[in-house]
Amino acid sequence: MKLTRREFLTALSAAMVTGMGYPGFLSAGVKKKVGLPDNYYDIPPFGNVSFIHFTDCHAQLSPGYYREPDMHLGTGSMYDEVPHLVGKYLLDRFNIPAKSADAYALSSLDFPELAHKYGRMGGFAHMHTLIKTLRASRPGSLLLDGGDTWQGSATSLWTKGQDMIDACLLMGVDIMTGHWEFTYGMDRVKHVIENDFKDKIDFVAQNIVDYELEDRVFPPYTIKEMNGIPVAVIGQAFPYTPIANPRYLVNKWQFGIQETILQEAIDEVRAKGAQAVVLLSHNGMDLDIKLATRVTGLDAILGGHTHDAVPIAYKAKNSSGTTLVINSGSAGKFISLLDFDVKKGKVRDFKYRLIPVFSNFIDPDKAMLDHISKVRAPYKKKLNEKLAISNDLLFRRGTFNGTFDQLICDALMETQDAEIAFSPGFRWGMSVLPGQTITYEDVMAQTAITYPTVTRNNLTGARIKEILEDLADNRFNNDPYSQQGGDMVRVGGLEYSIEPTGTMGKRIQDMRLDGKLISANKKYVVAGWASIDPNVKGSPIWKEVSTYLRDKKIVSVKKLNMPKLKNIKLKNNSGIQDS
Repeated sequence: MKLTRREFLTALSAAMVTGMGYPGFLSAGVKKKVGLPDNYYDIPPFGNVSFIHFTDCHAQLSPGYYREPDMHLGTGSMYDEVPHLVGKYLLDRFNIPAKSADAYALSSLDFPELAHKYGRMGGFAHMHTLIKTLRASRPGSLLLDGGDTWQGSATSLWTKGQDMIDACLLMGVDIMTGHWEFTYGMDRVKHVIENDFKDKIDFVAQNIVDYELEDRVFPPYTIKEMNGIPVAVIGQAFPYTPIANPRYLVNKWQFGIQETILQEAIDEVRAKGAQAVVLLSHNGMDLDIKLATRVTGLDAILGGHTHDAVPIAYKAKNSSGTTLVINSGSAGKFISLLDFDVKKGKVRDFKYRLIPVFSNFIDPDKAMLDHISKVRAPYKKKLNEKLAISNDLLFRRGTFNGTFDQLICDALMETQDAEIAFSPGFRWGMSVLPGQTITYEDVMAQTAITYPTVTRNNLTGARIKEILEDLADNRFNNDPYSQQGGDMVRVGGLEYSIEPTGTMGKRIQDMRLDGKLISANKKYVVAGWASIDPNVKGSPIWKEVSTYLRDKKIVSVKKLNMPKLKNIKLKNNSGIQDS
């Protein structure tokens, strides 16, 4: 049974927050048979300024499964700190009961079992209902989109993001910044902003400058009035876009953290009377925490990029006070709600909630459902093609590897007749439960990018080590300002050891193929995809993986190719889920 809107609002206002005040569940209808609390978790209005935030949905219009990592290593000052907590360590830190709805949303523990119990999460139609409900009790609230919205699905790729652009307009997004949006190219992004978004959505990015014009490409900030209070939202696009993604797609634009000009923007909006100032960021949480200690005048950073679902607002100290840092997960699983109480020109208090979107228990918005059906209709047959059945849970997220990544590597080695395979350490990509059919849409949810070409190269052992060392430094550098992309590259065939706490050039050790040490001078056949070379020719990755799956019909990931960790505590490490 599902509740009416009036019943939902009544239940919402009457429900109680338990434990640490984290809302484990919020919905428009509860089925008691799944063991959820009888009460809804209350999120009553607070203060006079409200921000609703989502990020990194990666074009997932429909509800799905997304398994959180069982390994999320933090090094240096970030060891044993959010966001580097997994499994029982995360649950224990925040007093979340095992096997609860919250545990399902926030961890990988018992994932297949709890997925069957609590169902799919996210979906724009369900997000829309939830957002409308929150906004109804918070007049003037701003809906912020942290980016990585237009990329990650077949329909987003085939429509150049138009399916997501129209969905965001329908949902009433107010302000946005970006990252993967830029992989459609400069012209496409500017066209959308100057036409589709005109007078509707503010796209802000203080850290993108046109080389030729020597001026910002986008407005650095926007100032809105909320309940008579001027509030400023400054944009921070992903600073390493030309490194993590092909430079040729944004070859006229300069990115970077731009800490100095960010401080200038903060000072400028304060001088214009802004009483609450937030940064809409796509830096990644570690970087945002460091940034929050170095710039002053920000009340909060609403962040994304690293897909971290963190149920608290991290308090970062700086010379002028405290800046809150939040992250809102990915794949449409969560919506964040940040309420401020602003008095006498300053933020005096706040309340923060990370709200899981349990789609089985929220009435979908009809207008959004109609939009989703319309954009999927031309591609429905292709999306629904059944490729194979998976015997295993297929997931992507994790520091070193995931079973879907391993499947991609296995497919590359077989279709390309390669000894070794590399697959990028992307964090997006939906999960498939054991026994489920893998569809063409599932493959596209792992591979839908504008530079998908498969490559086959002969690389020396020395070059392979050099590549791995560079990627390891990107992931494990103790300075968050030097972490420039996703998780560690996924590897097929090759076995190796890694010392995450080591230094550049000395982390990768003991590389082996079929048990034999890799020779520095010998050449090996290495397959990969997502080349940043604009001149590379070849087949798209989804074609190779689909061919592999059609041939297999039933697939199992026989071995997850994980490196051996050195000088890392393996037991009681909060970034490694105990087996």
